[in-house]
Amino acid sequence: MPVYDYLCEDCGPIRALRPMSAHADPISCPACKQEAPRAILQAPHMSGLSTERRTALETNERARHEPRLSTRDSRAAAAEGRKKRHPSGCSCCSGISTGKSGTVFTADGGKTFPSKRPWMISH
Repeated sequence: MPVYDYLCEDCGPIRALRPMSAHADPISCPACKQEAPRAILQAPHMSGLSTERRTALETNERARHEPRLSTRDSRAAAAEGRKKRHPSGCSCCSGISTGKSGTVFTADGGKTFPSKRPWMISH
């Protein structure tokens, strides 16, 4: 059960553990026995939630007001967009540079790597 805040006119704020079905109902003040209406005095303690739980709650809240629509055309457009993407490791998308190679070819077809390993002989 969650904890709700109530405000008594004489005694001040009251915190009470109540079932969710009775969250809007007023309670009687434990000190003066007057009726105390519900008040929102503190923000919810969202930081106590795990990241996964908070993400799930945000997704559910967003879906409540803005449901995603799935039509045949939208699915076909999404599939077409996935086909046009480059594969993983593509140099233009992944940030891997394809700068000029350090390989130098000699006249007889041999390769050398002047800046890499001068002691290596290529065959």
